[in-house]
Amino acid sequence: MNRDSAERIGIQALGWLAGNDEYLQRFLDTGGASAVDLRQRAQEPEFLGFVLDFLLMDDAMVLAFCADTGIAPEAPMQARAALPGGDMPDWT
Repeated sequence: MNRDSAERIGIQALGWLAGNDEYLQRFLDTGGASAVDLRQRAQEPEFLGFVLDFLLMDDAMVLAFCADTGIAPEAPMQARAALPGGDMPDWT
């Protein structure tokens, strides 16, 4: 997955979270972000990585996001890997 596609998925995830009061409040509480931060940082790849990190913490949330947006269930993880800080450590 290229970075542009990853950023689009991150923006979709942010929009999806913003449309769900329960998840949005958990996201804001977890990261210490405010609604102003969401608007100001929505285009920053690092922030979108944080959005995907939050989404990926809960399989049910990932599946709900994917079902609602028509995105393949593996796409959020692939998108996260393509954004800054998303490279997985090589344990071998």
